[in-house]
Formats: sequence, structure tokens, C-alpha cells
Amino acid sequence: MNLADSGILSTAMEAAGYQPVPEPEKAGVIILNTCSVREKAEVRALGRLRELSRLKRDQETCLCAIGCMAQRMGDTLIKEIPAIDFILGTERLFELPRLLAQRNGLPVVDTELGADLSWAELPPSSDNAFSVHVTISRGCNNYCAYCIVPYLRGPERHRLPKAIIEDVNHLVEKGVTEVTLVGQNVNSYESGEVSFPDLIQLVIRETDIQRIRFITSHPKDISGELISLFATEPRLMGHVHLALQSGSDRILEKMFRRYNILHFQNRIDQLRQARSDIALTTDLIVGFPTETEEEFEMTLEAVRRIHFDGAYMFRYSVRSGTWAAKNLIDDIPEADKLRRLKKLIASQKEISFEVNQEEIGRVRSVLVDGTSRRDQNVWKGKTEGNKTILFRNDDDLLGQVVPVRVLRADSWTLHGETV
Repeated sequence: MNLADSGILSTAMEAAGYQPVPEPEKAGVIILNTCSVREKAEVRALGRLRELSRLKRDQETCLCAIGCMAQRMGDTLIKEIPAIDFILGTERLFELPRLLAQRNGLPVVDTELGADLSWAELPPSSDNAFSVHVTISRGCNNYCAYCIVPYLRGPERHRLPKAIIEDVNHLVEKGVTEVTLVGQNVNSYESGEVSFPDLIQLVIRETDIQRIRFITSHPKDISGELISLFATEPRLMGHVHLALQSGSDRILEKMFRRYNILHFQNRIDQLRQARSDIALTTDLIVGFPTETEEEFEMTLEAVRRIHFDGAYMFRYSVRSGTWAAKNLIDDIPEADKLRRLKKLIASQKEISFEVNQEEIGRVRSVLVDGTSRRDQNVWKGKTEGNKTILFRNDDDLLGQVVPVRVLRADSWTLHGETV
């Protein structure tokens, strides 16, 4: 979501006459888009803002904090870092060009939700010239017990299909190969009689985009109609991120997730029936209030049984303003959280390694998006399953979709050769 928001804001800034520069030291306006989903994300953002604030000693630089942390902290952020000029929440951030034009030297704090949504018609841009995020909806109606996002981004609002199609066609004209349709819960997308599976079929039918992805799906809402598209639409890439969070039905109920393990497993089985080699990733939380050792073992067992390709794994941290923060005691000792997390990460690493060994010998369709950080002579790209693959080739393949045979694999990366 932040990548998509940053892309839209970049379009608005350039339309107002601003041009991007490669280093913050050269900028007249520095914008940091922030996240509040976990405490660590906020700590990192605060550290980066303090670092950037030092640049104001030598030049008339405007420092802007936008997004979720700006929404949550508001005026408090000015007290933490007085050098900030603009604090704009999740809806107001798109008004930055106008506010810059009206700047009078005083700090501006604007975190009101429910702002004008005219921004939604701005075409997105991206640092990646070949794969771009396209926002289809904003906000969330789920209010999971641990999650601050619905309070910061507001309720669901869905863009019109016509605007989304125009975005994709605009990107195709610019040479973009792949789009990722983005929403807090894409499965709940609805515009008139157009559902999310309908929207995907519209994008396939009315644009020439080569590759389509989406994030994020909620297990309670992913439909059979959507799942069936993986069997019939080759332009829909074979990857789904489906957040399990816990392997315990009791903990899932306390989290307000509104599904159980049986439901989740059924959806996984249906996805694999639709496309046998589909890549499945997930989110997992350990140490949620009242989680017992046995319930943690249930999570481990679910992870081993489902065999995810990869997972984002976290220990529970209290997010002020959430239902859990107000109503549950954070009663799991930090040492136990860290021990459980370490064990879960080790287990998933083994599983990811095993799953990736099955890739060896397969020929994958790879969108080449750059070179390896360690070796500029090695190309880097993404497979249909959103896995990073590295390979050597002397041709200029940047931005192309090429067939690559997997030769070896570790837990995180595939290695191959062009066919």
C-alpha cells in the first residue's frame, strides 16, 4: 500500500513541477512515507526522520512525514522531531503539492480522515519501470484485534473499474509489463455488480498487460470464483499471499480473524487444485495474548502441514488504539515470544528450502527487473510465483520476460540459466 501511495504522490509532485533527485542531500523536499503496522516499523521511521532532519542545518529543506505513523502520532511527532514541516495522514498526503505552494514557514499537521478522493484518478508511477502497484481500494472493514491499520486508513472505499482499467492501459503504454492490484483486502472489492474476480477478468479482457498479481487476500473472503481463475487465466501469476496468523482456532477467534484452520486448509487445497505449482506465502504472529505453548505448537504444525513457500513471521507487539491493546493483557514474556519466533523461523526456513528444491529443473517465466546486489553481471528477476531468481546472460534483458531453467535453490533464492 505504501509503495502504491508513494507512486501516486510522485505523479502529483511531478505534475506540480517537482523533479526527483537521487540523494536526499540534493533535495528541496524530502518525503518519508511511514508505516505503523508494527512497532519496529515506527522505530525505524523515527530514526530515519531524525537522520534526515540533520540535512536542514545547511539548506532550506522541507521535511515531510506522511502515511500511517504520521496519521497515528499527529502533533506528537512534531514534539519528537521539531524539524518536520509537514505531517500528513493517510488521506491528506496527496494534498502535499498544494500545501507546499501555500507554505508559510509554519508546521502543518493534517490527519483528518475522509478527505476528497480526487487523488484516485491520478495515474501511478514507480521506481520499477516494469512492475507497478495499482490501488483498487483503500481502507479496511475487518478490525482484527491486533491491527491498527483500519483506524489509520479508515473504512473501505473502492475505485471504479473504469479508472483502474485506465491506469493499467496508461502503464502498458509506458512499457510496464506487470501490475499488482493492491488493497488492504482485495477480496472485498466491489463496485456496483463488479466483484474482485470480475475486475481481474476486465483487466485481462480490456488491457494488454502481460502479468497480473494482487495483494492482499483475507482467508475469510477469498472466493471459489477467484480461485478458479488460476486454472484458466495464464496472465494471472501463480502466487497468493494468504495470512494465517495462528494455527489455533481459539487464538484466531481472539484475533477476530473470522475463519478457522479447517476453512483455511480448504482454501489452500482448492488453490493447489486450481494450479498445482502455485506459490503460497503467509503472515504469522507468535505470542498473542493468552497463547499457550500447545497453541504455538499448533501454529508450527499448521505451517509444516501446509508447506508455505515463504512467510513473514513476527512476535506480537501492542499497537496502541487497537482492540487488543485496550482489552487484553500482553501476558506472554518477551523471552518466550522470541524463543517461539526463532523456532518458527527455523522451521519455515527448512520448509522453504524443501519447497524450492522442487523448482529445480522447471522452466520459469521470469520478468527481469535488475541485477544482483552482489554481482552486477548477474541478472535478477521474479518468477510467476514471485520468487527471486538469479542467472547469467550476456544480453541486455532488462524489462524482458524470459524463460529460465532452475538449476539450484536455497531457502530464499533460485539460481538458473536462460533457455
